Amino acid sequence: MTPPPVLVSAREIVKLFPIQHGLLRRHSGDVRAVDGVSLEIYKGETLALVGESGSGKSTLGRILLRLMEPTSGSLEFDGVDLLTLEREPLRKMRRRMQIIFQDPYSSLNPTMTVRTIVREPLTIHRLGTKAERTERTMELLALVGLKSELAGRYPHELSGGERQRVGIARAIALEPDFLVADEPVTALDVSIQAQILNLLLGLQEKLQLTYLFIAHDLRVVEHVADRVAVMHQGKLVELQSRVKLFQHPEHAHTKELLASIP
Repeated sequence: MTPPPVLVSAREIVKLFPIQHGLLRRHSGDVRAVDGVSLEIYKGETLALVGESGSGKSTLGRILLRLMEPTSGSLEFDGVDLLTLEREPLRKMRRRMQIIFQDPYSSLNPTMTVRTIVREPLTIHRLGTKAERTERTMELLALVGLKSELAGRYPHELSGGERQRVGIARAIALEPDFLVADEPVTALDVSIQAQILNLLLGLQEKLQLTYLFIAHDLRVVEHVADRVAVMHQGKLVELQSRVKLFQHPEHAHTKELLASIP
């Protein structure tokens, strides 16, 4: 069976963070947060990226969106070299790539209403008239399962699950092709996690989305992923289909992660 087209292609991605000491901030070494990672993400799939805290998975996710510049390596999105794009072409490309953050409270502006938060991407990219943007905002709130009366509320007036739905609505406002979901249910109650996961799966099917799903909880990954990539100390140590990884893990670190599931 022929695999679907590749949407994201990363080759030998390296990200170094300098270590500095003393009053003069002398450079004494580097932390290799991402160490020569290569992977491909196919259109329409969910690739889960798992690993312990500090393994480099969130850093890699931000590099794939070019929210963070790699130290070296190459990166393509739908055949376009992302690392060569200047400001305006990159801004246009960002409409196709969005992120859902782990903490829905800190990622939402506390001075903005729900309506303004969700409408903001449409305003920034000057899409439609003011009336059309308002109409689209209400459509997005309905799409993520939020009632229209919540549009005038502020983030602190919402539950954790409602705030994450607002973040998801904002992320899909520009009709992206690719979403990086950076531990999107970690900060939520267990009872709410399944609702958000089901919402993400439903949106993927409805909107033909491609996901990079970053997580450390393999129980969550087992329900959402098509393939699973395992990171350890900045390196990609295993990449398998979900079924094969859970049934026949190959790398010792993968086996440790599976053994740690309650």
